Amino acid sequence: MLRDRAQLYLCTDARKVSGDYAAFLDAAFEGGVDIIQLRDKTVEAAEELELLQVLRSSAERHDKLWAVNDRADIATLAQAPVFHIGQKDLPLALARRLVGEKTMVGLSTHTPEQVNKAVTDLSLDYFCVGPVWETPTKPGRAAVGPELVSYAANQVRVEKSVVPWFAIGGIHLGNIEQVVTAGASRVVVVRAITEAKDPSEAAKELRAYLPSLD
Repeated sequence: MLRDRAQLYLCTDARKVSGDYAAFLDAAFEGGVDIIQLRDKTVEAAEELELLQVLRSSAERHDKLWAVNDRADIATLAQAPVFHIGQKDLPLALARRLVGEKTMVGLSTHTPEQVNKAVTDLSLDYFCVGPVWETPTKPGRAAVGPELVSYAANQVRVEKSVVPWFAIGGIHLGNIEQVVTAGASRVVVVRAITEAKDPSEAAKELRAYLPSLD
């Protein structure tokens, strides 16, 4: 499914302030989100495993995917179908050894050199390019701009790469058209859905901008 169909990827915290975690997950999936990653640095391992079980149940009801960020041990224990790592996390080969071959592994990229490597790395199941714009979810990380999105799109064409990739970082309804024009057909969002009054409708509106993969 990931290689062929997934286009809209959402990262969310545990929504402790609003207290609507389970309902929010269902609404996002119903609106067209393909993958939801729980990313909340405030929760400890035991609580994260409990939250991931809620996410897993929602994803399975909607026939969608769910992801764990950074922690290979948590991903393994939770039997996550998707595991995401950054450039400073576990090396890809070691992460793969820990989570196994059945788990899809994705990697963040922030420079042309990192993109070049990811495009030709068939051990990757996907990679992300960004942050396109500065975002409070990654404080201190400089934005790469739509230019790196265009670079990634061109490298994928040149290398005839089959590795799916997502644009990420500060993407919302007001600028998603720019990343699509730059060459992205898949995006990762956070606040565009997590801060929406109607998460389902926000997901539908975002997905409408994404080109068909057919």
